[in-house]
Amino acid sequence: MLAYTYFGKGDFRLVDKPVPQLACDTDALVRITLGSICTSDLHILHGSVPRAVPGITVGHEAVGVVEAVGEGVKTVKPGDRVSINVETFCGDCWFCRHGFVNNCTSPFGGWALGCRIDGMQAEYVRVPFADTGLTVIPPSVSDKQALLAGDILATGYWAAKISEIERGDNVLIIGAGPTGICSMLSAFLYAPDRVYICDIDEARLRFVAAHYPDAIPLRSEEVLHRLGAECERGGADKVIEAAGTPASFRLAWEAARPNAVVSIVAMYDDPQTLPLPDMYGKNLTFKTGGVDGCDASEILRLIAAGQLDASALITHTYPLREAPAAYDLFAAHRDGVMKIALDCRNASAQANENGNTAIKMPI
Repeated sequence: MLAYTYFGKGDFRLVDKPVPQLACDTDALVRITLGSICTSDLHILHGSVPRAVPGITVGHEAVGVVEAVGEGVKTVKPGDRVSINVETFCGDCWFCRHGFVNNCTSPFGGWALGCRIDGMQAEYVRVPFADTGLTVIPPSVSDKQALLAGDILATGYWAAKISEIERGDNVLIIGAGPTGICSMLSAFLYAPDRVYICDIDEARLRFVAAHYPDAIPLRSEEVLHRLGAECERGGADKVIEAAGTPASFRLAWEAARPNAVVSIVAMYDDPQTLPLPDMYGKNLTFKTGGVDGCDASEILRLIAAGQLDASALITHTYPLREAPAAYDLFAAHRDGVMKIALDCRNASAQANENGNTAIKMPI
């Protein structure tokens, strides 16, 4: 099968790999229909994810069809159309029982797929803990609508949930990329008074204005003035930082009112400094980390009910055999790209027909 594979910093390649096999009775084998490229994949490419294992297939966001299941799998069966969770988790350890699945204590727990074990930018993937890692897609929900439910939309949903948004709040989302927009869409579920979203990229702000008229797009440099003038408590009640730069990190606490909640869900290439003397007296609550991705069923229910839809973010689709070109476009932010779907169906056959070559890897 064709698989996009990490070999080291700056080195992703299309590789011909064997189709994975079930290894445990809780595994499932899924035939990928659509995968996607995430900014976290770029972090691996840039060498910013020390846990990433050379030789693994990248990709941690996909939908597909179940091909086979182990004897212990109870919730899915062959033929089911499923969303694949970014995280694998056992469901039994202390962290899983409390909903902190990102820190599942299993060796295969947390962000494993596409980082520590083979991921989803391939024709097939083996999913450990299939009962918790796969969610059946409702019949009324398309593959495109479901594609982001396992990762980027799960991250936005989690970001809004941990931010403790209440009816009537003023919410600021920093970063109008896919994570920020998914956080924005999820924030609206809590009936806030206003949802501001800011960015330094005018094209992304235009995208927000064109697709999400209830949001208030702002240039980053106007945030402090606008929120100071319009928010009766002197700033945002809840801030979600989804941009991942030193400037956005600082803006997150500067734009927050006293006693606000600031949720940091961005990934950073470099360490950030928390200037405690500068913010002394604001009494802020900071929440940080990676998504606890255990809400896929609820997210898919909201999509089916028409209450949540991030499919407009999928601006481009490439066949898997053209993954290098897709990554080049995504990394360069060209052509108004937001998210790229990778069509993984029959990728090997299409590559052979078009004369594409891939490195063969042994079993």
